[in-house]
Amino acid sequence: FSVPCSAILSSYLLGERLNLLGKLGCMLSLVGSTVMVIHAPEDEEVTTLDEMLSKLKEPGFLTYAAILLAVCFLLIFYLAPRYGQTNILMYLTICSVIGAFSVSSVKGLGIAIKGFFAGRPVLQHPLTWILVITLVASITTQINYLNKSLDIFNTSLVFPIYYVLFTTIVITTSIILFKEWVTMTVVDIIGTVCGFLTIILGVFLLHAFKDMDIGLGNLPQVLQNEQQAPVTRDDKNILIEVDNSSIAPEDNPKVFMIYT
Repeated sequence: FSVPCSAILSSYLLGERLNLLGKLGCMLSLVGSTVMVIHAPEDEEVTTLDEMLSKLKEPGFLTYAAILLAVCFLLIFYLAPRYGQTNILMYLTICSVIGAFSVSSVKGLGIAIKGFFAGRPVLQHPLTWILVITLVASITTQINYLNKSLDIFNTSLVFPIYYVLFTTIVITTSIILFKEWVTMTVVDIIGTVCGFLTIILGVFLLHAFKDMDIGLGNLPQVLQNEQQAPVTRDDKNILIEVDNSSIAPEDNPKVFMIYT
């Protein structure tokens, strides 16, 4: 609900534009999310911090985490200071990349909380405090750069684009860390991909046509204006029209001399 809610609330509370195509984009985002939930993969059972630690220490996830950190540092220290004021993807990409660590930390802390109420010594496990520090740092970074993006760009654009980027990173993280797609059927894979593409289409409609004044009331007029596009004429046709308009039926022919 983050895409339609942010777009609708920003339209009514902040006075930002939400035209007919934007509303259609919100609806497509909601439909795509529903399709993704229906075909979502089942979570792999991880019940202890030791199992979580073994997954975090796998070479595939370590390589993936190192790439994400490198991209994040490149964005924070080089690209964002130069292009963050003009490119909406700079700050939102930082939030999305950091989101991979926040999701993994929340998953691990959920296991730790369950273990705490089950009487396990989770507070003595070093992974618990590593996850807490990682979660605090990642959430702080996300809030910082998300607020910077909201200060510069339209709210109805920030949240949909952030949603798509964040969802992409989360799906990739789940594939690498928890291997959730291993047990999925072909139908579920196709359904998940189609749902995600539907969300992207909805976000595109919400973003690409945000400045167009399109509504149910003026839709026929907009379509008529598009069909009656002006015809481009060359200088020869314009000269002939001017010449013919200046000649009355009773006037004698005139001779024009052009000097170069």
